Amino acid sequence: MKMPLPDRQVMARRDELINKLKSFLHPEQVVIDADALQAYASDGLTAYQQIPLLVVLPEDTAQVTQILRLCSALKVKVVPRGAGTSLSGGALPLEDGIVISMGKFNRILDIDFDNRCVVTQSGVTNLAITDAVRHRGFYYAPDPSSQIICSIGGNVNENAGGIHCLKYGLTTNNILGLELVLMNGDVIRLGGKHMDAEGYDLLGLLTGSEGLLGVVTEVTVRILQSPPSVRAMLLGFPSNELAGECVTKIIAAGIIPAGIEMMDKLAIQAAEDFCHAGYPLEATALLIVELDGPALEVEALIDTVREIAGICQSQSVKVSENDEQRHRIWAGRKAAFPALGTISPDYYCMDGTIPRKQLANVLTKMATLSAEYGLRVANVFHAGDGNLHPLILFDANIDGEMEKAEQFGADILKLCVEVGGVLSGEHGIGVEKRDLMSIYFTEQDLQQQQRVKCAFDPESHLNPGKMFPTLRRCVELGRLHVHQGKLPFPDIPRL
Repeated sequence: MKMPLPDRQVMARRDELINKLKSFLHPEQVVIDADALQAYASDGLTAYQQIPLLVVLPEDTAQVTQILRLCSALKVKVVPRGAGTSLSGGALPLEDGIVISMGKFNRILDIDFDNRCVVTQSGVTNLAITDAVRHRGFYYAPDPSSQIICSIGGNVNENAGGIHCLKYGLTTNNILGLELVLMNGDVIRLGGKHMDAEGYDLLGLLTGSEGLLGVVTEVTVRILQSPPSVRAMLLGFPSNELAGECVTKIIAAGIIPAGIEMMDKLAIQAAEDFCHAGYPLEATALLIVELDGPALEVEALIDTVREIAGICQSQSVKVSENDEQRHRIWAGRKAAFPALGTISPDYYCMDGTIPRKQLANVLTKMATLSAEYGLRVANVFHAGDGNLHPLILFDANIDGEMEKAEQFGADILKLCVEVGGVLSGEHGIGVEKRDLMSIYFTEQDLQQQQRVKCAFDPESHLNPGKMFPTLRRCVELGRLHVHQGKLPFPDIPRL
């Protein structure tokens, strides 16, 4: 579905902006064709779409600086975009704003094995970093499901995670330095190849800032040496509760696997039909436990996990004997999202985090909500760190089902907060969870966060409309209210 372009007043402003951009950019770096703009109308949260004013494709930091200075002078809003895989609407365009797409920032600048780090432009894909160092036995640990396409700059903006973040941490635990451009065109560098720096932790502040504070152009990431032995265990259980109990007992035993993933029966069946990974279809819940380290240590841990699984009444235990078997076990998990697309016209992927001990409780309550809403929900998630990814299955062609799915998702997130969790583990807030921020943060909390936003972007031109349910002016933190997508600029259209 194509959205209309802006009105005449905005179009006149657009023409002025295009002429000035083309004075220092090649015409092909300024995207203005309506059909071409459609490709940027949404990110991974496709429920909302909006044609941007235009899209620019800078090739270096100097061009980013010129673009932002021009937009700042003309008071034009800017939405940074990496590969567009965000699932929270973080890269959703604005009708009266431009998208600055970082796809041309696609070069790895330096590989330093001595210091175990890589310096890369922000548009390089997550997996490309590991591919570049694999020949020397190294890898980059955070591995989102979209790692084959998602950009490292986008990972920084959303503090992306992945299946191995239980042991090795999120993006924030694996980056050493950033270069970014502020809305006024200033270029700042934080961190570097060294491990720690004095002063405020601005690196930590900017990781997960969702493009509200600056445009990331360069990232220095930490690389790790590949472990000598890696084995995966596939554990089947007769109930979600018993699988959740097993997760808790494994961690309580002092074992920190490289990853613990959980899938419920609906997800197991869809994944097995999709890629034939060898999953036990009789299982109601499935755990994938990956253990790594010295071979003797891994063997001992496998025995302990097997014993714990037995205590939790596991129905089946399968252990990989080589990398081919291990990759096969993971194949179903990594294909779970597209697999569920084969059994439902649409699905809505949620993201919330809870304390591990609440897994069984939350899964039970989600089943109750599923019955109340009359919508199926499949669960595929990072069980080890309590990061849930419920997928609500619905049909957008049926009137009211999309709205019902959104409300179901909101209730799941409220449940996460009620049991001591948070609104997001790795997808970010964006527009999806913006109106739920007040159920976790107080008004004072949100105001203080917005003061940080004001310090970096006092005119609020950089990715406005995201994250904060109430937008306040930087001068006096006044009363400019945002509710249900209604802003001082046009509403966010919905498909």
